[in-house]
Amino acid sequence: MKLSSAGVAMAGLGLSLAVTIAIPTALAIPGDNVVLRAMDKITARVSTITVPVGGTVTFGSLQITAKACDKHPPEETPEASAFLDVVEEKPGEAPQPRFQGWMFASSPALSALEHPVYDLWVLDCTSDDAPAAAQPAESAPANSSTTESGTSQ
Repeated sequence: MKLSSAGVAMAGLGLSLAVTIAIPTALAIPGDNVVLRAMDKITARVSTITVPVGGTVTFGSLQITAKACDKHPPEETPEASAFLDVVEEKPGEAPQPRFQGWMFASSPALSALEHPVYDLWVLDCTSDDAPAAAQPAESAPANSSTTESGTSQ
């Protein structure tokens, strides 16, 4: 039996597809905390905020709630993603939803908070038993009720 070069190529493709399908991919590792970087565009101050999953922290007039946080296992391409709800609460005004959805550490512009004063992006997902990998940044804006670690005062 003689195989043509196209037949050999198809057989190789089928074998590579079978190998690809047979190798299970690792599941994302859920995290207990979301590490965010937040910036006040007016003062140019940058803060690193840690939000516990299921918890809410304040940054300026934003209320940031983390609903979920996932991180790829070490053997895969680095990626952290978080599902966030961001609501702006100004005195004397009704709360305004500003963002709801997944943010990705590797692609901050893919799903970003669009706000005239604040920028917010995901750095990492951490577990309570592991220290945060993020480096401390400058302190939060003076009018913020958030400390550098992101906890409410």
